[in-house]
Amino acid sequence: MSRRMMPMACSFLILLGCMLLPFPSAAAGISIAEENRLESISVKQEDDTVIVELDFEHPLTPLQVGEFSTINPPRLVLDFPRTTSTGDINRSMRGTGVMNKAILAADDQRLRLLLELKQNTAHQLHYDGRRLRIVLRERQKNPERHEDAQPLLAGIDFRRGPAGEGQIALELPSAQTTVNVRQSGQKIVADIPGVQLPAPLQRRLDVGDFATPVARYTAMRHEGGTRLIIEPHGLWRYNAYQSRRRLLIDVLPAAPHPQRPATERNYQGDKLSMNFQNIDVRSALQVLADFTGLNIIASDAVGGQLSLRLKDVPWDQALDIIMQARGLGMRRNGNIVWIAPREEMLAREKQELEQKAMIADLEPLHAEVFQLNYQRADTFRRAFGIGEDGAVLAERRNALLSRRGSAVVDARTNQLFVTDTIAVLANIRKLLERIDVAARQVLIEARIVEADDSFGRNLGVKLGLSAKTSGAAIGNSYGSVGELSGQTPPSPGTFLKDSAINLPAQPIGGSLPGSFAFTLFNAAAHRFLSIELSALESEGRGKIVSNPRVITADQQTALIEQGEEIPYQQSTSSGATATAFKKANLKLEVTPQITPDGNVILSVDVNKDSRGTATPGGLAINTKHVKTQVEVEDGGTVVIGGIYTQTEHQREAKVPLLGDIPVLGHLFKHSARVQDKTELLIFLTPRVVAAQRAAY
Repeated sequence: MSRRMMPMACSFLILLGCMLLPFPSAAAGISIAEENRLESISVKQEDDTVIVELDFEHPLTPLQVGEFSTINPPRLVLDFPRTTSTGDINRSMRGTGVMNKAILAADDQRLRLLLELKQNTAHQLHYDGRRLRIVLRERQKNPERHEDAQPLLAGIDFRRGPAGEGQIALELPSAQTTVNVRQSGQKIVADIPGVQLPAPLQRRLDVGDFATPVARYTAMRHEGGTRLIIEPHGLWRYNAYQSRRRLLIDVLPAAPHPQRPATERNYQGDKLSMNFQNIDVRSALQVLADFTGLNIIASDAVGGQLSLRLKDVPWDQALDIIMQARGLGMRRNGNIVWIAPREEMLAREKQELEQKAMIADLEPLHAEVFQLNYQRADTFRRAFGIGEDGAVLAERRNALLSRRGSAVVDARTNQLFVTDTIAVLANIRKLLERIDVAARQVLIEARIVEADDSFGRNLGVKLGLSAKTSGAAIGNSYGSVGELSGQTPPSPGTFLKDSAINLPAQPIGGSLPGSFAFTLFNAAAHRFLSIELSALESEGRGKIVSNPRVITADQQTALIEQGEEIPYQQSTSSGATATAFKKANLKLEVTPQITPDGNVILSVDVNKDSRGTATPGGLAINTKHVKTQVEVEDGGTVVIGGIYTQTEHQREAKVPLLGDIPVLGHLFKHSARVQDKTELLIFLTPRVVAAQRAAY
């Protein structure tokens, strides 16, 4: 390892050691006959399995390796006592699959390998001479098995730790048992799927008398496994880790975080102790100057005596206490501290400000021209205290200019002519650098889809009787069959023709129904029975897609509109009629706002109007309107609204009694069925257009 990397590696090892101190070492008490050395380490992935291979100088046995794992966060730790590593091995390796990272750390007693995992995994150790293979794979959910075939939880133990923590230990069936420990509200829940809880261990135990953060815990069977619910009280935190077959959950008391007053200072100086009776204030300040090495200058008005007894107090807090006791103030400039009474300090600051104001009144004025590239010069009139007519406003307290400054706004060339001090001109220049930039633009693409699906069916019948009148001649001629059957116009006063049942099918959407008719008559051809069956079935599908697009600047409203204006007549106040217009348009009105993280907030108002039915007052307008505000990522698509309508009509007209006869009843009734479905969807896709910034 290079000398440059040594301090970084040492800091990393110290941090890692501190991180792992709470974890118990399973390798304690193991005696190793000889020292060993790690020569190489490699990580590879095969399918869903991650294999970590370690090559040592001497062969290993299972008794020479200590291992334990933690649940939250998921980690696997292997300890190799009396083992070192070669200098060319990477101390930190990037993982793959279920493993995030592999970290090596060493001290005088052992070499530790820490595997940071993405989730709780199953692991196996394979010893092959000088090579150790660590196989990691995702834990598979245990299949549902009969209760008698499930492994059993060996035991649950609760005790109080040395630091007042509540320790809950679970004896698992094996080291590869899956355990999921999580915090749910103010409870800790540990789920062990596929492990049966024996009846003697199913209990709810109150452990509040142990004086730990744990009030009670409950062990129960849950979904074919075991669930442990721990109920702490007060302020607490928890650690969960697994060592072989033993799962340990420590619930530790957490110290409350006192709310520090807003006026309280955070003292960070080195601590000192002071014990004086009637010491002069200047002498006390001299003690602090000698302790801190600061150059403390006390005003002539600083005097008096005070008694101090401070033990292990930060020096800056001790100085603050002395100044508060004697009504002193402090100003610090680098390594020099000036201390004086507050009244004297305020008077001096006031004098300095008055001198600066006098200097500003006498400071020479300079003129500068500012060319605006993106902002309009007229928008700066009020900022400069200038009215629309160019006159100076009487109220200029919020103006950017000083009392002697002046400005001219030229709207034709979009320039600002400012005359003022150098400091004011510098402030105006900084202001223009921030606000006179190209506004980012947003391209909004809308897709309005309106789909309809209609179905209609109409069935009807006409049943008629006709005969010759009593005064007409009766014969066996069939020449008048067409006249009697209604196919030709009848002669006046010759035939009597009437429809007994008249229930024909009605048109649908302007389409006329089809009909089938036949006529029955006697041999003498003077009595006729006419039957006409009419039916109509219609089915329609339509899809209207509108795709308006508009581009606008950030936080600027854009409007795009397309459609028609329908004229209609209306009465005026004088009684005459005049022509007015109604709009039936597709309108998209949108105001985008680009967020700091690159998303776009859209305030959208969409109208989809169309020509409706005719009324005595003119045409009606069918309106569909959506107004909303939504946040969308750049280039993403969102559906802001959907209007779905479904209409079903079913009508039937029939002759009483006759229309209820099975089968033949259809000759005496008319039936109609209509189904209409309409759906409106609006899709919005904003895209931020890159903008260039102007430089001054």
